[in-house]
Amino acid sequence: MKEQSGFLMVDTAGAALTDEDRRRLCHPLVGGVILFTRNFKSRAQLAALTEEIHALRAPPLLVAVDQEGGRVQRFAAGFTHLPPAAGYGRHFDRAQQDGLDLAACGGFVMAAELKTAGVDLCFAPVADLAGEGEVIGDRAFHARPAAVAALAGAFMSGMSAAGMPAVAKHFPGHGGVSGDSHTECPVDLRGCDEVLQNDLAPYRALIGAGLGGVMAAHVKFAHIDESLPTYSRFWLRDVLRGRLGFQGAVFSDDLVMAGAAAGGAPGERAQRAWDAGCDMVLACNDFDFVTAILEAAATVPEANPRLGALFGHPPAATVATSRGRCTVAEAAAILDRAFA
Repeated sequence: MKEQSGFLMVDTAGAALTDEDRRRLCHPLVGGVILFTRNFKSRAQLAALTEEIHALRAPPLLVAVDQEGGRVQRFAAGFTHLPPAAGYGRHFDRAQQDGLDLAACGGFVMAAELKTAGVDLCFAPVADLAGEGEVIGDRAFHARPAAVAALAGAFMSGMSAAGMPAVAKHFPGHGGVSGDSHTECPVDLRGCDEVLQNDLAPYRALIGAGLGGVMAAHVKFAHIDESLPTYSRFWLRDVLRGRLGFQGAVFSDDLVMAGAAAGGAPGERAQRAWDAGCDMVLACNDFDFVTAILEAAATVPEANPRLGALFGHPPAATVATSRGRCTVAEAAAILDRAFA
């Protein structure tokens, strides 16, 4: 297992590293890089970029992306077009096993294609329950907790077959609000029993199956805890670590988002997230914000084995479905036929 010491994940300027990118990525507090569409031109270019990022440091930086499918797919040309999670849910409603097989194929294809391009991690699957809001919308597999648990579990099994740990989001749940945490802090007014029984059901199942990571939501559960989950020892330590027994890595969502503003200045937001129980915090699309965190931090973290485990393991050549094992090409063809 590789060890990982930095606890800040940042972004870079474009399709190739600049000198400023390299200086920032070599800071000892930085432990990962998240890529966006602006970082991608082709699979060959992406592979060269990730190779350079990995070569900058020892232990290497984690390289991550949001490539869950549907409207959240950063890399397009040369990659399989992935359906939104709700597409698997619709197949599940018609024939449960078909939906589960498709979800496993989707996770396998997504992760295998990313791994071959040098990307270590994808922030998926979405474990939120489908609600009325469009922010999550078709990014959720289903509205029923048991269905989300089953479909997200199948997607995770496909990722695991490709050698990539899953990082479920947005803990403890983003499906109960309509607000967009990129532009505001959504408030969920539901009680504790409802959230624990319904929204946490997928996490219980995924954790039981070996979930590698969790991303915390920028949603305020006003009747449960005054702090956002990102800044909450109750949510991250008492509930996630304690009640659910989670042993993997905890990520914040992007601290630059308006939904995280209650944490204060950039350095305060990062410190509050680390103190609450986040292993790695994200700061994206604002280099001044990143600089402020780096200047405010007082100590360099010790190596974190939970983050080191996210580099994954050697991939299998195939993924298991109810109809037999499928290669990446075969799984991609199955997806194409199902969602044509």
